Amino acid sequence: MTIIDSQIHAYEANTPKRPWANVPNWPAHVTGDEMVAAMDKVGVDGAIFISPFAMYRFDASYAVAVQKAHPGKFALVKPVDPDDPAVADVVAAWKETPGTVGIRIMLPKESGRQATDPGIERICKAAVQYDFPVNVLFWGNLEVGTALLDRYPQTRFIIDHLALVQPHEPPAAAEPWADLPKVLELAKRSNAVIKVSGACTLSHKPFPFPDIWDPLARVFDAWGFERCLWGTDWTRAFACVNYEQAVEPFRLTDRLSASERAMLMGGACAKAYGWSPAKG
Repeated sequence: MTIIDSQIHAYEANTPKRPWANVPNWPAHVTGDEMVAAMDKVGVDGAIFISPFAMYRFDASYAVAVQKAHPGKFALVKPVDPDDPAVADVVAAWKETPGTVGIRIMLPKESGRQATDPGIERICKAAVQYDFPVNVLFWGNLEVGTALLDRYPQTRFIIDHLALVQPHEPPAAAEPWADLPKVLELAKRSNAVIKVSGACTLSHKPFPFPDIWDPLARVFDAWGFERCLWGTDWTRAFACVNYEQAVEPFRLTDRLSASERAMLMGGACAKAYGWSPAKG
């Protein structure tokens, strides 16, 4: 089967040439070449490269350079700025950039944004016009996320990280799946798919994280495997798991049939983004 990671972040070291906006608890660098080596080691054929907002905000120039160097390995998603009145032009230009497959907006509770935000409206309309799915982060803010999906039924949404707040370092919260009923309710929205990304960070058990499978089974039942996109969220998940530990539980578990694994770990992602890696 073709394995596609639905969310990775790569970046250069923090230097004056390409300074970081913030310094998260991530490795000092995970370049495109280093990301390819990590993927090759565990048999991941390709990945959706989400330009890291933590470091580069709305500047996706590093991601573009990496995709140019590894066009068969990566497809690109960039965050776009709801406060930019010309954001529709940004989306149009991104559509013309080789290797692009989507855009991203950030709607955590601390953003203070509502589904009615005029900048969000500009982005959602541009996404329809230029046929891009909108990756959206609204963990901890499911009411606003639900309102967003309902307000823009013509927009295709890809929900980040199971819509569940995930730790940046261990341990996971005492009840990491507390919002799961709301996530299952979201599955009724036909204009959305969901990333099963960063799931291993929600575990209270050591590798291979056996306690994730019962709640994930409820996600799979509600959403269907054709709407669930496996991903590692590496390097954001770095302090919780290494790359191999984020991949192997899904490759090795007996909780998935061969066809379910193939859909979860690649097929659904290829369908959602309209992209597949070049094998070999």
